Amino acid sequence: MRIRVFYHDHCFDGAASAAFFSRFIEDVYYPGAEFVFTGLAHRASQLFEDELFDGDVNAIVDFKYSNNPRLTWWFDHHQSAFLTPEDAEHFRRDTSGRKLYDPSFKSCTLFISEVAHRQFGFEAPDLADLVKWANIIDGAQYTDAKTAVELGAPAMKLTLVIEGSKGSDAVLKIIRWMRHEQLDAIVAKPEIQALYEPLYQRHLASIGMIKERATMEKGVIFFDLIGYDIEGYNKFIPYYLFPGSTYTVSVSASSFRTKISVGSNPWPPAEPVHNLASICERYGGGGHARVGAISLEPNEVEKARLVAAEIAAELRSS
Repeated sequence: MRIRVFYHDHCFDGAASAAFFSRFIEDVYYPGAEFVFTGLAHRASQLFEDELFDGDVNAIVDFKYSNNPRLTWWFDHHQSAFLTPEDAEHFRRDTSGRKLYDPSFKSCTLFISEVAHRQFGFEAPDLADLVKWANIIDGAQYTDAKTAVELGAPAMKLTLVIEGSKGSDAVLKIIRWMRHEQLDAIVAKPEIQALYEPLYQRHLASIGMIKERATMEKGVIFFDLIGYDIEGYNKFIPYYLFPGSTYTVSVSASSFRTKISVGSNPWPPAEPVHNLASICERYGGGGHARVGAISLEPNEVEKARLVAAEIAAELRSS
């Protein structure tokens, strides 16, 4: 039995969802199954190629819906879970009971664990810490910005490796370790430490880059990282630097996209009033009510800057 699991790549909740789901599906349905994990990234042109669904069982966790008839399982918790209205209607017509969606959950890992327990009686006490931290990290449930940025907990160190490592090889190994090992044991592995140390130095440098580039006006932080050698950054750094802010809008570039990130301060002086996923959806992006993103093609830098400026102006106007 070959099971292909698609997950949100370079995301702690995506990796944790893949690990928890595969433990659940193996223990309940397919003991001894072969698992193949495939990371998915949000791109300007998101299409699921038919040949991707080559498993005896195919699952997507923590990522958008596909109407491919070979899709067996689907779990997601994002407001922007459907690429088209037709996909949403296809999901509503599904009667398998194996395609599940609930945007009220702060993490997909917690969603999967609760469904697995409630509907299938599955329990994995050894994965309780994994579920807890996926919910903290994806739901921004930190006590303060210092906790989120200074990376004291093993889960936070592992998040840096998952988000910052090149390619998917390290994430794929971490997913397999997550299925049975504790987070502190994974972080302590020499292979992970070798990746963590230079990424931590880049993390410290990114704090300096954002401090240098960011401005705040009417509670909205804005910065442009185009031209900087930085594929990603800890999204709580802006609130660490500007604790009096409510929103942040940024532009950055990677090898496969130009990205507009839109977020809200988890510890705001004034409660955010905008649904950021809905704003991002207007430009082809999406996310959650409190955090969203838009992916454009790598050569659309000026368009990204215009869109980011429009969104920042809209947020300032409130």
